[in-house]
Amino acid sequence: MAKVLLVDDELTMVQMVTEMLRAEGHEVFPFTNGNAALAALESTAPELVITDLHLDNTRTQGLEVVQKARALHPPPIVIMITAFGSIETAVEAMKRGAYDYLEKPFKLEELRLCVQRALSYNDAISENAYLRKQLGKKYNFNQIIGNSPQMQQVFRMVERVADTESNILVLGESGTGKELIARALHFNSRRRFAPFVPINCSALPENLLESELFGHRKGSFTGAINDKKGLFQEADGGTIFLDEIGSMSPTLQSRLLRVLQDREVRRVGDNVPFHVNVRVLAATNEPLAKRIKEGTFREDLFYRLNVISIQLPSLRERREDIPLLATHFLRNNPNSDPTRPLRITRRAMVTLAACDWPGNVRELENALERACALCEDNVIKVADLPPAVQPFAPEGGEDTTLLTNDPAAAQPPKSEDTIFALPGAAGTIPPPATDAPAQPLKDFIRIQEQAHLQRALAQAGGDKEKAAKALDISLATLYRKLAETEE
Repeated sequence: MAKVLLVDDELTMVQMVTEMLRAEGHEVFPFTNGNAALAALESTAPELVITDLHLDNTRTQGLEVVQKARALHPPPIVIMITAFGSIETAVEAMKRGAYDYLEKPFKLEELRLCVQRALSYNDAISENAYLRKQLGKKYNFNQIIGNSPQMQQVFRMVERVADTESNILVLGESGTGKELIARALHFNSRRRFAPFVPINCSALPENLLESELFGHRKGSFTGAINDKKGLFQEADGGTIFLDEIGSMSPTLQSRLLRVLQDREVRRVGDNVPFHVNVRVLAATNEPLAKRIKEGTFREDLFYRLNVISIQLPSLRERREDIPLLATHFLRNNPNSDPTRPLRITRRAMVTLAACDWPGNVRELENALERACALCEDNVIKVADLPPAVQPFAPEGGEDTTLLTNDPAAAQPPKSEDTIFALPGAAGTIPPPATDAPAQPLKDFIRIQEQAHLQRALAQAGGDKEKAAKALDISLATLYRKLAETEE
């Protein structure tokens, strides 16, 4: 039940309404003096205020109660009552923030229903604010996994430009998390309470994509049986995310350019434009500069979209983030049993970090979901990883040392494989079973990477360009990594 502040200069009215509200289970603070009610607003922190418009024979004082109540944090909902009802007084009360307006004389049942509606509305507003806050947390920068210098640079850029109104082009290979970055940009901007509308431009044929983006009038083409709002109108006040923008046809590129220039959309089959206030985020995994040279992407549209660009690194360029990502995916695997924590062997983790992951983070997530389904005893080994990943396993014998912070797993493993425990489980880490000091994972990965580079160079006969192509990295990256090896 709610805390209700009631103020009316008629004692009989205050007594009747107070009795009715207390019978409903509400906590009531009754007043017959406007100044006393104003003074008590902050200390009582009511959820609902019921006030007469004319208090102490001064019309302004009732409106002052409304105004001061709505200035509280959180603001209570306000119902105004008066014996001098008119359109003008109702409009003024609503302008000051009143939820509803009742004219005297009224039945107590009318007021009771009005109170129920007002409190239900207030509950919905509070729940909506909470959900939006939670949604904002979900797409907070802290929810994007990555400690590598490349990702830290991305985070700094996102934080700097999230609250601007500029169009942003997010670049990166497939599976690098472009939509996640787009959502972080939206939900950390001043538009976060407005819609975020994503669409994959490569998923629909040209005629359907045009209708989806801009809408259509009834009868404008076969199958258009009703008027339809486009996604630009749906995103009004918020953000539209155009994924795979490079696949958009030249005709639609021209229409999109017009929208970006004029901030107006015209539905298919309609001559009347609609103004839209939309921030545009776009993403592509294709080199648009090449598309421009080929004449398949408009240069003027590219400059409109590319006001600010954010380049996402591939997973092979930030291998140090792979253990973090793997841990995150394993701990949030939908098929996992919370009573039996998943574990992964050190050799399997090193294998994951050595893999090139052409599908990037999405491929890593799918590989771990597969491994979770296939593993035995909730321990993921190299054999549980996809066949394409297993060749990246380090050579040599297995380490028999058991490293785990899960007390239920503090038993020697069935096979000669090291257990890599997921962070956050209870228990302590037992001492190693061998005298050899544990090698830091980062150093082990670096050594494996250097050996892999040398093998690729040997197979290419010393031809660095051929080796870089085989490794699926740029020649500059190969030279940089070789220079790190010589340090």
